[in-house]
Amino acid sequence: MRILGIDPGSRITGYGVIAAQGHEIGFVACGTIRTGEETDFSRRLLTIFEDLCEVISIHQPVVAAVEDIFVDRNPRSALKLGHARGAAVVAAMHNNLTVFDYPARKVKQAVAGYGQAEKGQVQHMVQTLLQLNSSPSKDASDALAVAICHAHHAAYSGRCGA
Repeated sequence: MRILGIDPGSRITGYGVIAAQGHEIGFVACGTIRTGEETDFSRRLLTIFEDLCEVISIHQPVVAAVEDIFVDRNPRSALKLGHARGAAVVAAMHNNLTVFDYPARKVKQAVAGYGQAEKGQVQHMVQTLLQLNSSPSKDASDALAVAICHAHHAAYSGRCGA
């Protein structure tokens, strides 16, 4: 089963695709969708949607896992993040993928064993778990971590979504 992990962001959206069979996982692809140059926010959302549709078309995942948003001190930033997350979810659903949501704490717990892990720790654990020669960017690592989190939950609960 191929799992698409998505770490939504209004300027940088990370994506990661892994293959999972039971408790075994393997790396397929990862990267980032950068929209920071675009000044029109609506166009940023369209870029996220279109680029994720292309990723889905190329890598053929059967399910998507998306990191839930959290509200920090800046409600405006949380609102923009929510829009970016919405564009990502619609891209997955437009391509007939079942979407699973995971809070950041659960993702960190699944990958690093600690729900308060720092981004660098998550990045290192993703590299280790997927046996990568180099570390992906933080946004791509976060997306791979979301995919790994879903793989673990699917293996234990039978929630494959296919």
